[in-house]
Amino acid sequence: MAKKSKTKRILKIIGGIIIFFTLPSLLLFGFMYLKYNEGLPEGKQGPEADLLASQMLEALNETAYLNTDYLEWTFKGRHHYKWYKSENTCEVYWDNFIVILDLENHDNSNVFVAEQEYNGVEKHDYIHKAEAYFNNDSFWLVAPYKVFDEDVERRLVKTEDKTDALLVTYISGGTTPGDSYLWHFDDSGKPKSYQMWVDIIPIDGLEATWEKWTITESGAQFPTFHKLLFFGLELSNIKAIKL
Repeated sequence: MAKKSKTKRILKIIGGIIIFFTLPSLLLFGFMYLKYNEGLPEGKQGPEADLLASQMLEALNETAYLNTDYLEWTFKGRHHYKWYKSENTCEVYWDNFIVILDLENHDNSNVFVAEQEYNGVEKHDYIHKAEAYFNNDSFWLVAPYKVFDEDVERRLVKTEDKTDALLVTYISGGTTPGDSYLWHFDDSGKPKSYQMWVDIIPIDGLEATWEKWTITESGAQFPTFHKLLFFGLELSNIKAIKL
């Protein structure tokens, strides 16, 4: 009986610890879900949506971005990039890894570990990881310039405050095809935030700011900060050069 009582007490303690750590998280998630979760809005495709997208690109000087051959930046102080746009390659740095990523044919990519070229069994895993990092981290830098990419749908949405917003859905490509973003603009037509309906975030319609824009040497403009709920995403050491 004493042994059973001791086992029961241990299980009770373990159960209490689990509840102690998980219940606040569940309550917080429930609160956030009820507060922020929104259904994907309906919008209208056509010339009006395309015009709004074009106005955004004009406000950002899209021509300067298209003429930019080289982009360099750091994402959240952890991932570093040297993107040779005209060559369709990018050097991706994290921890002690370097992947020279061929964005057209990933099999041609090279991997370095501790500055030594690596061709072991995990080579393709590192390439895929670099690709996933690049797709995510570059999107936080250049997403506005991708609204006329192939297989992208644009819709004009009238918000509750009667302003125009641009709903962009990526039908294919990238790491998570099917994601949608609702862009909101300031008075100049420049993006100030977007709401996200994406697979990796369980709450639909969360909003992230696009702010602290910088004008680079090539003339292209990029954000240096995003705020998502209580979190900040910083992009630093941004360089853009027209070669």
